[in-house]
Amino acid sequence: MFWELELVLFVFLALAAILAIEAKDLLVSVVLMTAFSFITALLYISMGAVDVGFTEAVVGAGVTGILFVLVLFKTSRETKD
Repeated sequence: MFWELELVLFVFLALAAILAIEAKDLLVSVVLMTAFSFITALLYISMGAVDVGFTEAVVGAGVTGILFVLVLFKTSRETKD
């Protein structure tokens, strides 16, 4: 549809993926993975697959992000020797 919009979204998608991999803090990685999923949903919607984009936003960015954050808060940051 709008190739300029899709190009910008692809750049942000690649940037979010690289930053999520390189982040030292796990919470930052989870937030960036959630942003990655939301950008993917925007890409689906811009390509005309609204139902797939909505599902990706709800499941990928919503439920999965919340579950990852809950698991992070249940774990400790200290290592046991």
